[in-house]
Amino acid sequence: MPDIRLTRIDNRLIHGQVATQWCGVVGANLLLVANDEVAGDEFRQGLMNMAAPSYAQTRFFTLEKTINIIHKASANQHIAIICETPQDVLKLVEGGVPIKKVNIGNMHMADGKRQVATSVAVDDDDVATFKKLQELGVELEIKRVPDTPAESIDKLFK
Repeated sequence: MPDIRLTRIDNRLIHGQVATQWCGVVGANLLLVANDEVAGDEFRQGLMNMAAPSYAQTRFFTLEKTINIIHKASANQHIAIICETPQDVLKLVEGGVPIKKVNIGNMHMADGKRQVATSVAVDDDDVATFKKLQELGVELEIKRVPDTPAESIDKLFK
């Protein structure tokens, strides 16, 4: 069983908050970005590698590769999975990745979305996806940074 310390939804993927705060708090030494676009974009990977802490390795996998390889993780790998959208997390869960809890960090405002928390904007598809994750037994948490209180997930469903 892979040691998944954190699964986070963050539009920015790896950046300062993930690198400097979340990794240290959860004890992650491997940042796994599960994202089909970034898996093939060496430029974006390079930018994220610069933001990653020196003690953590980075991997940039497609969703399918993440599903296929996560169970081969070493016991020494303490993994933080970072996804861009709730839909990506749902694909991982449905594909057998043992995700028990999801930290909802940053979901930027865009056309058709509504702001429901400090740094979270959702549309109807996002809400349906979060409901499906809950039905699959995944705990949801809205929390931007580790040292702030979690916001109520009820905000997602209003």
